[in-house]
Amino acid sequence: MATSSLHRLSSQINRIPSLSPFTKSILTRSSATTTSAAKVADRIVKLSAIDPDGQKREIVGLSGHTLLKALTNNGLIDPASHRLEEIEACSAECEVNIAQEWLEKLPPRSYDEEYVLKRNSRARVLNKHSRLGCQVVLTKDLQGMVVAVPEPKPWDIP
Repeated sequence: MATSSLHRLSSQINRIPSLSPFTKSILTRSSATTTSAAKVADRIVKLSAIDPDGQKREIVGLSGHTLLKALTNNGLIDPASHRLEEIEACSAECEVNIAQEWLEKLPPRSYDEEYVLKRNSRARVLNKHSRLGCQVVLTKDLQGMVVAVPEPKPWDIP
């Protein structure tokens, strides 16, 4: 619907004979920017994150992006700590704890995610609140979710 409105507006702008080609291009570009900005605003997901010091911070992510991306963009996880694309090589540096009331709103962990979390936990016991930030994809249903970022493990500290 928005795309068809944009095409109609663009064609109407191009039909105005008194406008220069430069003005037409600016008007067409600004109307496209307004439409895409509205789409980004529709994708915003606001979350609460508790940092390792216990401070609660409001962070913003985009639906369709991972929780890891939201946490790194807001300075809670070092982006250099998670360079791996393959979960098989993961060292769980993006492990987070999800508040109880949000667990059922997330899809269940994959076998690979459970394996990585167990392999990298100190007691080899899986904490039911633990998730990998790189495996949690944000949706509008997760608006207001509470996430705790644990202290880095000793082997993660440079």
